[in-house]
Amino acid sequence: MDRRHFFQSTALVSTGALVGCVTPGMAQQQVKSPFAVPQVYIPIVGSDEMFPVRRIYCIGRNYAAHAREMGSDPNREPPFFFQKPTDAIQYVAAGTVAPHPYPTLTKNYHYEAELVAVLNKGGRDIPVEKALDLVYGYSLGLDMTRRDLQRALGDEKKPWEIGKSFDHSAPIGAVHKLSQTGHFTQGSIWLKVNGQTKQSADLKQMIWSVAEQISKLSQAFELFPGDIIYSGTPENVGPVVRGDVIEMHIDGLPNLSVKIV
Repeated sequence: MDRRHFFQSTALVSTGALVGCVTPGMAQQQVKSPFAVPQVYIPIVGSDEMFPVRRIYCIGRNYAAHAREMGSDPNREPPFFFQKPTDAIQYVAAGTVAPHPYPTLTKNYHYEAELVAVLNKGGRDIPVEKALDLVYGYSLGLDMTRRDLQRALGDEKKPWEIGKSFDHSAPIGAVHKLSQTGHFTQGSIWLKVNGQTKQSADLKQMIWSVAEQISKLSQAFELFPGDIIYSGTPENVGPVVRGDVIEMHIDGLPNLSVKIV
């Protein structure tokens, strides 16, 4: 059994199921390990199944106004991506205000509200016109950022992974199946802090559509079921401190709320 077929066969698992880590050709064998590594799952709305997260991809500067506020020219910049580890996921149930820990090492902690596409198919070099065939559903999420660390490392021409890829840095809501939402090509996206609107835009303002993001990503990586894509944030990103409550919204999805603690 090749790797893609393994991930396809385990792309959706029932709540409480245990899926072990295996290598190609070992799917039918008992695998012994000196310790267990937990798999990260996100609930699927209207189902007792859970969506297993394989990789978290994020696109940078995908709204023109945000690109400009970050000091970039959106008319000349090709898309670029970075990744977060799966343990960056913090699932936030609809209708709750989840406690979100203020991270270490930073004094300038920023929010970024984003549409999230989740994939149940994979491949390489996917043409744009077929890219949406890979999408299982959608959610909404926050790309939380240690902005001071990101900027300082960028200024030093060093990788700024430590500014983006840390524990709990990817709060996310439940997965909504495509049949429940359709594809998101337009609609309001906004974020409030303590009830005050900070970010407000329309999904149609994305420079690179979800289909284009999938196509571009598949040129650099082989995509697999379980991959999720944070599709960029509008302008007016900004800081939060302990005690602040973040609420974000995308038309057609339940709001996501966290309190910084």
